[in-house]
Amino acid sequence: MLVTLARRPDLAEAVYAIPYPPGSPAFMAGSLASLLVRGRRVARRWPHLVVALLDGDQPIARGIMVPFRGRGSLPARGWDEVAVWAAEDALDDVVPDTAGALEIAVHPEHQGRGHSRTVLVAMREAAAAAGLGSLVIPVRPPDKAAVPSQPMREYAAETRADGLPADRWLRTHVRAGGRVEGVAPCSATVQAPLEDWRRWTGLPFDRDGVVPVPGALAPVFVSVAQDFAVYVEPNVWVSHPVVSVQSG
Repeated sequence: MLVTLARRPDLAEAVYAIPYPPGSPAFMAGSLASLLVRGRRVARRWPHLVVALLDGDQPIARGIMVPFRGRGSLPARGWDEVAVWAAEDALDDVVPDTAGALEIAVHPEHQGRGHSRTVLVAMREAAAAAGLGSLVIPVRPPDKAAVPSQPMREYAAETRADGLPADRWLRTHVRAGGRVEGVAPCSATVQAPLEDWRRWTGLPFDRDGVVPVPGALAPVFVSVAQDFAVYVEPNVWVSHPVVSVQSG
């Protein structure tokens, strides 16, 4: 069963309690832009754009969106820009026309059953019901972490013999009707003192330069003398139609 938090506000805590897959990078908690769209804020302001897939009465997957007014082309600062635009437009009482997806998460015990596609379809329908004309997603393909030095533009362009994306998460989006629109080269930024990075990763961060970090889609830039490290994550822009479609 699929519901939104507008219909089932009592499920908000359980929806946000769905864990990320094991190995998801802890350092993404250092994103300042994410503070603008914390779970409770989104659930309170835009409950109709938080979708949950239920097993009985237990949420097992979620899809979270925020609304904003498009500013022309999709921004290079993908995820961060979506969060900022949504917050700006809400503060300025701007009427939105676009849904921007922040995340899709499936409980680790329920993965591999096509639930991501089911949630994607529900997100498209929720966006349409809200009167929004498009759904755009700065997609984070986690398998890119295996080749952090490869430019995202090259990685996203790789295809299989059948023409579908080589990356499994991009392939899920395309199979669900999504269209790859391009790359957001600086989609999410985390800048923090080295003490935070050591706590997040367990790595020493004791040398200057480029440091590979498990789970990171790109290298982390480190300055020991200045006591900070910066991670700039590329994502892939994918657009989805918002007309009602059949899952399956």
